[in-house]
Amino acid sequence: MVKKLDVTQHSLVPKFSKLSEEDKQAILNFYNISVLQLPSILSKDPMAKSVEAKPNDVIKIERVSKLGKAPYYRRVVE
Repeated sequence: MVKKLDVTQHSLVPKFSKLSEEDKQAILNFYNISVLQLPSILSKDPMAKSVEAKPNDVIKIERVSKLGKAPYYRRVVE
């Protein structure tokens, strides 16, 4: 019998969240960039699937280090 692994519950996986359209525009305006200038993540990625991200959505990734939390943003592509 194969045991299924839930990657979202692993201790080394950072927190992923999908941004709303208002938050997405606020981030793009804050950094003065377009959505195409963000690094990309595939919609097939297990964590993108877990937050139900679709192409052109923006995902916020919160990584924790010794210095504190650091947000990273990715645009979802096919």
